[in-house]
Amino acid sequence: MHLAYPAVLAVLLFSVGLYGVLARRNAILVLMSVELMLNAVNLNLVAFDVWLRDTVHAGQALTLFTIAIAAAEIGIGLAIVLMVYRNRGTSDVDRLRDTAETADGDAPADREEKAEATA
Repeated sequence: MHLAYPAVLAVLLFSVGLYGVLARRNAILVLMSVELMLNAVNLNLVAFDVWLRDTVHAGQALTLFTIAIAAAEIGIGLAIVLMVYRNRGTSDVDRLRDTAETADGDAPADREEKAEATA
């Protein structure tokens, strides 16, 4: 088996996932893009395991660990996104960053208004 075919496919998958993480605003689509990136890594692990003819099959074992980590990540990530959507009414990543609260409970815009009022 030629190593170039799965390697090129993995690069394409990883690139699409990276584009999705950087360009998307919806948190669910960002999580799906992270899953694409993890699947590209899994494809590389299995391809190199077959290409090197590893008798221990370390690449396949690492792929199983990566799948387990991906399942935990999507479960926890989806729970966080659903809680944020219930509390804020949106899963838009840009809006969540703009409405971040500080430790004292005030939003950054509220602190600026208070500072201007006292000045």
